[in-house]
Amino acid sequence: MEKLRTPDERFRDLPGYPFEPRYIEIPAGDGDRLRMHYVSEGPPHGDVVLLLHGEPSWSYLYRKMIPVIAGAGFRAVAPDLIGFGRSDKPVERGDYTYQRHVDWMKAFVTALDLRGITLVCQDWGGLIGLRLAAEQPERFARVVVANTFLPTGDQPLGEAFFSWRDFSQNVPELPIGIILQTATVTELPPEVIAAYEAPYPDESFKAGARQFPTLVPASPDDPATAANRAAWKALELWRKPFLCAFSDSDPITGGADKMFCERVPGAKGQPHTTIRGGGHFLQEDKGEELATVVVDFIRATPARA
Repeated sequence: MEKLRTPDERFRDLPGYPFEPRYIEIPAGDGDRLRMHYVSEGPPHGDVVLLLHGEPSWSYLYRKMIPVIAGAGFRAVAPDLIGFGRSDKPVERGDYTYQRHVDWMKAFVTALDLRGITLVCQDWGGLIGLRLAAEQPERFARVVVANTFLPTGDQPLGEAFFSWRDFSQNVPELPIGIILQTATVTELPPEVIAAYEAPYPDESFKAGARQFPTLVPASPDDPATAANRAAWKALELWRKPFLCAFSDSDPITGGADKMFCERVPGAKGQPHTTIRGGGHFLQEDKGEELATVVVDFIRATPARA
């Protein structure tokens, strides 16, 4: 598998991101291996909070949340998905599939032997993370979903999604920073926009970001549909704590929280919240507030088998 690795100098002195880089190698799925980057802050043996980003962001998205979670005595673990951030970036778009993303993240969790996990997932972080929780429930203690969903292709995804998918496939250069700015409510400083663009020196590094929108199951015969339906069946039996913390200004996933609340038993009676003043990337707009919601939720819901 041909892959690229973003030069380290592009990550120097990023605003608000002082975290030590950590790396682990995982199987690529074709006999090769890939290097995955992650942040791990807080007590090494503290309860794990796994922070999964989506498209086209990277662990930089969680920079406001990591200190709050670590400061509360928990271990904040924020990986970069393969193709994003400081992780390796396969060159061929065909190397990226939904199943491979799930397998790569499962390999990451297994390699670090993470247990008692509180999953915090947004955007594609939910499409991948919820599959992990459904398929390896013994490793997860609770779930926080934020501006995400788990599509099977059985329901229409909405005009906003298809507009985004068409744009992502047809724009000559994928404008990572502008995409982040468009999907946030607050105005991002130029240096923050540059930080989001840091992993991608040129278009050849963006194969993963280009491919993600095409991997969302949009029809019942999608390759990922069967596995996602199976995940929903597992989630419909999920009785561990499950919290929705969606923002009020996200045209892509608005309303998906109601589906989780209705279908996941562990969501019953939980203090679901709507975070005001947050766009799709609510970690950017309201990161500290979302982190506080996560910390309070963990403290209020002791882990159970």
